[in-house]
Amino acid sequence: MQRKRRWSCYVEEMEGVERVFERMVHEHQDRLYALGYALTGNRHDAEEVAQDTLLRAYRALITYSPERVRELKQRPWLHRIAINVARNRHRGLRPRLVELNGSEQDAAPGPEARALRQAQLADVTTALAGLPARHREAVVLRYVQDLSYEEAAEVLGQPVGTVKSNVHRALKVLRGETHDSADA
Repeated sequence: MQRKRRWSCYVEEMEGVERVFERMVHEHQDRLYALGYALTGNRHDAEEVAQDTLLRAYRALITYSPERVRELKQRPWLHRIAINVARNRHRGLRPRLVELNGSEQDAAPGPEARALRQAQLADVTTALAGLPARHREAVVLRYVQDLSYEEAAEVLGQPVGTVKSNVHRALKVLRGETHDSADA
């Protein structure tokens, strides 16, 4: 009888994890894809980063206690996993040019506006790709993924002050105020 009760509790917990994971996928899959795309510059790699992130998240969730699942800050947790997946996939590779918003090209009012926007994005993405990884990751999380400094710090496993400093330095380089990327 007690064995049956334990099994019943286990099944209820697993069904709860399944619901949490399903909701997590629906709420975060597009954002994870956009983050993957911003970090890799490649749609195929971005899809794989998002899929690997969700797979790792699921594997972790099924090992967590129900209390830990309830207390989990999903957004920073998933972003942290995605950053790690992207880092692991692209160790040693030069960053590629990326669209900052991670979405498909939108229909601009006309060809001139589209060409101007593409030229501006090309300039910014070239500058972004030239940043050291720690600066690029901080800027992408803060301004592309719209995470707070605290959330970005949690994702990157760094103090908030370090993230603020990395964002500040990256913005200086992107604005053209300094070309010193030697502190990488």
